[in-house]
Amino acid sequence: MTIFLILAPYGAFAALLLMTSATISLFAAAAICLAVIAFDVMRGLSVKILGVGSVITFAAVGLYVVFLDQHLGTASVRFAVDTGIFMVSLGSILAGRPFTAQYAREVVDAKTMQQPGFLRVNYIITWAWTIAALLMMVGNIAILYVPSMPLWTGLLIAFAARNSAVFFTKWYPHYRMTKYGTHPVNALPTAN
Repeated sequence: MTIFLILAPYGAFAALLLMTSATISLFAAAAICLAVIAFDVMRGLSVKILGVGSVITFAAVGLYVVFLDQHLGTASVRFAVDTGIFMVSLGSILAGRPFTAQYAREVVDAKTMQQPGFLRVNYIITWAWTIAALLMMVGNIAILYVPSMPLWTGLLIAFAARNSAVFFTKWYPHYRMTKYGTHPVNALPTAN
């Protein structure tokens, strides 16, 4: 369920962007992010870097569209959102707090958190998400600067990048467990 809650704002944003305006899509995604944060707080969980960064990203791009450029194209809006998420993810790495570690700490025991590989696993998984965001940015740039490229190409790149990051997030901790004999550290678990 956790991975669903994490990805829900982005899924809603992508779906709404195909059916309605960028403004509605962005502010709906920001509202869903706030709802996920509130849900976590009600369950006694921490406020996450990714959640706060996502609210800021969706709201900032939404405000830009409302006040500065109401005719900003869909690919440009997606590029702006992907850039914001890229910055949140990379920023968490540069700050020494990979965003996936917050999720992992909520599902593993204290012994696992003390293992030397715990933080390393989370850095690697956060890098996977950072690269996925970068690939999504590249897909959007391609659509912007190669007008003959069909829209579905950019969506396919985004879908493949995101799903690859989800797969890697699930696979890598188990790979480490098999290779090193340590408890798997699932940074973005699928269930609580």
